[in-house]
Amino acid sequence: MKILTSPTDAVKFRKSIKSSVGFVPTMGALHEGHLSLIKKAREENDFVIVSIFVNPTQFLPGEDFEKYPRRLEADFEICRRAGVDAVFTPTPENMYSEDEILIKAPKVKGYILEGFFRPGHFDGVLQVVNKLFNIIRPTKAYFGKKDAQQLYLIKQMVKNFFFDIEIIEGETVREKDGLALSSRNIYLSEEERKRALSISKALKRAAKLSSSVKETKQIKEEMLKILDVDKLEYIAFVDRDFNYIEKIEPNNTIILIAAYVGTTRLIDNIWI
Repeated sequence: MKILTSPTDAVKFRKSIKSSVGFVPTMGALHEGHLSLIKKAREENDFVIVSIFVNPTQFLPGEDFEKYPRRLEADFEICRRAGVDAVFTPTPENMYSEDEILIKAPKVKGYILEGFFRPGHFDGVLQVVNKLFNIIRPTKAYFGKKDAQQLYLIKQMVKNFFFDIEIIEGETVREKDGLALSSRNIYLSEEERKRALSISKALKRAAKLSSSVKETKQIKEEMLKILDVDKLEYIAFVDRDFNYIEKIEPNNTIILIAAYVGTTRLIDNIWI
């Protein structure tokens, strides 16, 4: 497995590949959710490249950029065992310059939900993903459904910028008790983790109700009875194009939650 530490190294490596490339961009602290994407990429491509880069431009002031979990050697070992061909681990210094040409998230769907509560976050996400796509030039790129709005916006960027890349969705991977896997789960105390389970339980309840109840307002009321969080930012019902909906649309609905448990911000969703 090759370790590529600069964009120049990565571009050179990519030029040596004449067949399909599957790409899994990550911020490290790899878990089974990431591994499921890597395995999928391994099955569908001749070469697999994983990037590990804690991207500073998608963190807002006061967020957890400095303390975000970093365990590079452990991540390398996970990638080796999963059959990854190369890991790209750039630094902020070789990814960004002082006077950058910027990419902006769309004015509407980039500034609702996550974009509303974390203004500018998606600007940073799209900026770095654009760079990574240009460096790696993958055949297919793999993103999880857990970050549903991010997934939607990356698909839009691929369409708007005419990237010749197929975006592959990966299902949300959960612990046995239902908690969605996240690198930030390590911040939770034992008591907070128990309460965090109310998020996935509320989503599961909503999905069950949706087979008979179509009014989203009514479903939300039932979800609120289950949630045990310290601060709820949103419960939202959208279609696959991130338009708000008032009635459940079978096979075209995403229900999303963002909430704090203790000081840890968690997001989760369910596609129905």
